[in-house]
Amino acid sequence: MMLTDALRSLLYIPVLGEKFIARASERGADGIILDLEDAIAPHMKEEAREALPQAIQALRQQNIQQILVRINRPLGLAIPDIKAAIDAGADALCLPKIDHPEQIHLIDEYVDECQQGSDHQDVHYLVLIETARGIQNVADIAQASPRIKAITMGNEDLAADLGLPDSDPELMASYDALVRLAARAAGVISMGYNCSIAEFTDLDKFEKGAREGARMGHLGGMCIHPKQVPCLNRAFQPDPEDVVEAEALLNAFNTALAQGLGAVAYKGKMIDKPIVERAERLVARAKLIGTL
Repeated sequence: MMLTDALRSLLYIPVLGEKFIARASERGADGIILDLEDAIAPHMKEEAREALPQAIQALRQQNIQQILVRINRPLGLAIPDIKAAIDAGADALCLPKIDHPEQIHLIDEYVDECQQGSDHQDVHYLVLIETARGIQNVADIAQASPRIKAITMGNEDLAADLGLPDSDPELMASYDALVRLAARAAGVISMGYNCSIAEFTDLDKFEKGAREGARMGHLGGMCIHPKQVPCLNRAFQPDPEDVVEAEALLNAFNTALAQGLGAVAYKGKMIDKPIVERAERLVARAKLIGTL
């Protein structure tokens, strides 16, 4: 299934974590990222690749609609990961530490080769920007392939690469803005929030950061603990009161247009095109998520 604007939450699960995979549908995440990278020790990479078909089948049986696989870097590890993920039927690849659009082009070429003769739908990409070079090239990276459907910033890895003491939101804000801008210009989903993905003990803090991310234009986020999933779902789905207000505004606008009125006022304020477009996006997203 194609990655869509309905994605509020993506939960990382280790490919070899059978008990976590067995309970994936209980977590409420909009999608699952099966992790071949950080969650798998170097000597167990091949075992993890071999486990992918069974893991994806188990998720499909639970009616998980969005299944991604996070591959490894460098290329020597990435190539067998990509082949294993495509053969197992993953919907998308999660591409870590992308520095340059040429890396995407190279992956594209290999994906084309892997998918030759396959009746499986085209695989998509979620791109992770986690290095200084990635930030420098993010605008070109976001437009490097039509397979790219979402882009996000890996705060912890980026902070380390930049030599920062930690991934404090104030330190990361300017880089996050570049990622959001690149995503919007490329017409792809922007994912992220104003806190660390490692924050799973103080859930109020995590949800506050997610809500701030939503206000800045992100559509969803990734998490490493099941307790974080409800925080993301609440933060990134439209507020019901806002949706009701948007529908009322659109109704007033359309009624005025039908009456031939050139200027439209709603609750004492003029309604212009950007306001109408924001209301339309809000209602459309609520319908897509299924809250309307």
